[in-house]
Amino acid sequence: MFKRLFSTSRYLRDSLVLIEGSGTQINPASLSTVTAATQIGEPITALVVDPKIAEEAAKISGVSKVLKAGGPQYEHYLAEEVSPLVQQILTKNKFTHFFISGSSAGKSILPRLGALLDVQPLSDITKVIDGKTFVRPIYAGNALATVRSKDEIILASVRASAFTPAEKQEAAVIEDVAVEDSNADTSNRTEFVSEELVSSERPELGSATRVVAGGRGLKNKEAFDALVEPLATKLNAAIGATRAAVDAKFCDNSLQVGQTGKIVAPELYIAVGISGAIQHLAGMKDSKVIVAINKDPEAAIFNVADIGIVGDLNEIIPQLIEKI
Repeated sequence: MFKRLFSTSRYLRDSLVLIEGSGTQINPASLSTVTAATQIGEPITALVVDPKIAEEAAKISGVSKVLKAGGPQYEHYLAEEVSPLVQQILTKNKFTHFFISGSSAGKSILPRLGALLDVQPLSDITKVIDGKTFVRPIYAGNALATVRSKDEIILASVRASAFTPAEKQEAAVIEDVAVEDSNADTSNRTEFVSEELVSSERPELGSATRVVAGGRGLKNKEAFDALVEPLATKLNAAIGATRAAVDAKFCDNSLQVGQTGKIVAPELYIAVGISGAIQHLAGMKDSKVIVAINKDPEAAIFNVADIGIVGDLNEIIPQLIEKI
């Protein structure tokens, strides 16, 4: 017989989740991050550094309270500004866990926050076993590691495709972050210069249920536009691409799927002219149904495909579009 002793200064406290958004809309990846946080079993406090999404954040299922911070320094989620703010909130409120999505902002904020708190962050978790133990991919997704943290504060980024987005609930309480927290002196020497937003009527790649992706086998941008885009339009699908296709300027780099791009897990993933490099597979192999179209019967993509079609893209894709 044994007893488990816990310090009340740390345990039985809330988890803190940073919610990202654009305009008044919350990023779907943040909804999945809340789902991951709920599996800890503790109350969840949401932190928003963009006041425009505070009311929507309060409606996320599982969120018991929203902390709202405002100020132009937080508008673009600069890690140099957001990380010190999160550090002060975590320390002041004795949170045991901090979760953030594995977005570009998350990948920038989490390591800096880890350095400020002298804590080892856990990146890209795909499963929560308990409050200290998590599963995350290693070796470009070819293996899964079960890791256990000994730190008092758990810092983790969440792979959105591994968790379902949280639903809505009745609005939770919204509180303003204390003035001293919002005006933290960060000694920041970085400033936001500009951003280029790619607007599209298509579903957002990271949260789409259907994705049509093109690779180097399409040869050029003209073929990419002529084959991938009409097929995606017919299926009301998002468009993705391999790094080779992006580097060859077939499409914008925001559409890259893979280890150094977006991680997706749609219900349907159609790979057009994609050989199946390990870096690309790391970003899409969790898709529910994978359809591969390639003229090379030995292409690695067929090893993960549920349906494989061997043949000339210029003949198969028009036929497929016509049938749909």
